[in-house]
Parts: sequence; structure tokens; C-alpha cells
Amino acid sequence: MTAYPTPRDLALILLVVAIWGFSFVPIKLGLREIPPFALAALRFLFAAVPLVFFVRRPRIPLLLIVAYGGAIGVFQFGLLFLGMKLGMPAGLSSLVIQLQVFFTIGLGIAFLGDRLHTQNAVGAVIATVGVVVLAAYKLREGASAPFTGLLLVVAAAVAWAAGNVVAKRAAKDHAADMFALVVWSSLVPPLPLALVSYAFEGGTLAWQAVRDASAFTWGCVLFLSFAATLFGFASWARLLHRYPTALVAPFGLLIPVSGLASGWLFLGESLSPVQFAGVLLVLAGLVVNVYGGSLALLFRRLP
Repeated sequence: MTAYPTPRDLALILLVVAIWGFSFVPIKLGLREIPPFALAALRFLFAAVPLVFFVRRPRIPLLLIVAYGGAIGVFQFGLLFLGMKLGMPAGLSSLVIQLQVFFTIGLGIAFLGDRLHTQNAVGAVIATVGVVVLAAYKLREGASAPFTGLLLVVAAAVAWAAGNVVAKRAAKDHAADMFALVVWSSLVPPLPLALVSYAFEGGTLAWQAVRDASAFTWGCVLFLSFAATLFGFASWARLLHRYPTALVAPFGLLIPVSGLASGWLFLGESLSPVQFAGVLLVLAGLVVNVYGGSLALLFRRLP
């Protein structure tokens, strides 16, 4: 593993987190017509079909494919949407789920032998302060968090971290094709999510909502399937394999930043000075996380 991402990989990391942050826009727009669990089921259905008929299954144990699909598709999004259904605000959920950064780093150290360097820890702390500032602003503006919903979103963050570790293990031990892994693992979530949708979202009313959805909403579904799921998760898994977990994972803290910017640009949502300060702290933390060693060396050489 290399210590620093190449300019191309750094650009890829930033593109992925920008897409994931922007995806809150099509999620919000799609939820106007399709219930949350049904929307998640469609997201993974179209990530798998029809590509599963053209992409060869990755040569890894079936258990790893099911584990990745279950962790990312069923538990991460299932628990996230259930937490939101029980009252967790969408904006606050997008912040709380970034606890996956620390769960991913911890699981990587525990199960993959990853190492945590001083610059990674310092950068993560600075970026976390920025996320806390953003969360505090949300709470001050009246976004309350019911305890059960909060616990479910935290559990969703654990599931995301577990999926990251499974993907990295599949790439490390079996040289798995990450794109093929995402395609085939996307076969796992649709049925469980559809059953949950039927149970919690009005039975056949959920299917009627899907049937009557507009072309624009179907465009949102396809964006979530192709850009956010296939491109996003496959690229993220490759980057986690290529670089230390503690280097890549903190970039997830940019997702709510991208989400705030996307809401401002496309939904007319305001961005306050406090939120802007939180964004700057997140960016500063990521700079320290990636280039802290070089910056420290540079300062030592200054007269």
C-alpha cells in the first residue's frame, strides 16, 4: 500500500463522496413518490439487473458476496431508512452515519492489520469537530433525534463499516473484481427490502406507488443504482484495497458537506456561517489526514 493517493485516485475519492453527497437530492426527490424501503429495493434491483447477466461472478466465496450485500444493502440502508421512519431527520442522519469512518478504521485495525498513524488520528479529530459543529447546528435549528432512531442509524454506520472490511478482505485475499462484487451482491438486498416495504409501508400501496411513479422519479432511481451504487461502492472498495483504511475512510466525512452543498445548489436550502465553518473544519481535517506527514516535515525544515 502507498502512503499517499495519486492525483488521479484523490480525484476519484472526491468524485465518489461528491456523488454520495449529491445522492441525497435524488433520494429526497424520489421519496416524494416512492416509500423509503421500496426506493432502496429498486436501487439495488437495478444495480444488479441486467448487469448480472453480463458480468461474471467474482471468484470469491459466496458467503462474502452475501455478507457484503447484506451489510451494505440490507442493514446499512434498511436500518438507516427505519431510523428515519421512526423520526430521525434526514440531515442529521447523514451526519450520524458518518460514524462509519471510525468503525471502519477500528475494524480495519482489528481484522485487517491496518495501522493508525498520528496524522490520521489528528486529521480525523479535526474533521469530526467539523461534523459535530454541523450536527449541533441541526439540533439548534430544531432537528430532534429520537433515541431508538438514533441507535438504528448508529447501527447502520456499523453495517457500512462491516461492508467496507468485507470488500477489502475480498480484494486482499481473493483479488476480487470490485465492480463484479457490487453487481452480484446487489442481488441480496431487493427481496428483504421489498418484504420490509410490504410490511411497513402499506402493503400493496407501496407497489402502487412504484407503478405510478413519474419518469423523473425513475431517473432518480437509476442515478442511485448506477452512479451511487455501482460506480460509487465499486470505486470506494477499490480505494480501500489500494490504500490504508485510515487514509480513505475519513473522506466519508465529506459526504454531509457535499450533501449540504447539493441542497444549496439544487434544492434552494440555505448554508449558514456556522455550517460553512463546519465545512472548513472537515476540509482542514482531511488535508491533515492525507498530507499531515509532509506538512510536518516541511515545517521542520523552515528556518
